This record gives sequence, C-alpha cells and structure tokens, in this order.
Amino acid sequence: MKEYVSVTAKFDSDGNLLPTLLHWKDGRTFEISKITDIRYAATQKAGGAGIRYTCSILGQQRYIFLENNRWFVDSK
Repeated sequence: MKEYVSVTAKFDSDGNLLPTLLHWKDGRTFEISKITDIRYAATQKAGGAGIRYTCSILGQQRYIFLENNRWFVDSK
C-alpha cells in the first residue's frame, strides 16, 4: 500500500534532488542520514513506479519513491 508522505528535500550543486527529512502524517519526522542509490524503479509491494531513493533512516535501509511530484513509501 502506498503511504504518501511529506518530504523536505534540497538540490545539490549538481542539480540532483535529495530528500533530507521524512514527515509522517502523525507528526513524526525522521532524518535521512544517507542516500546510497537513486534510480527509476517499480515498487513490488504497493504498485506503481517512480524515482526510488535508497535511504538510511535510523540505521535501516528504506525506499522512498517520487512519483508524479508526490513522495510515497511502501507501508504494511
């Protein structure tokens, strides 16, 4: 299932859009400490595709997707 979220992002000096904070609807905010991969990919769980960011959040690998100018994560 897609869980749409708010994301704070920045552009780096090369023009890449990089998410820095993930904001859940319940008010929790998580820092994205590292991005290890950026690629166009489909999500197997939620259906759909977009730019997939492989991120480190609280020491765990997570995927964040940017699809049609909206951010989402796979939720359980």
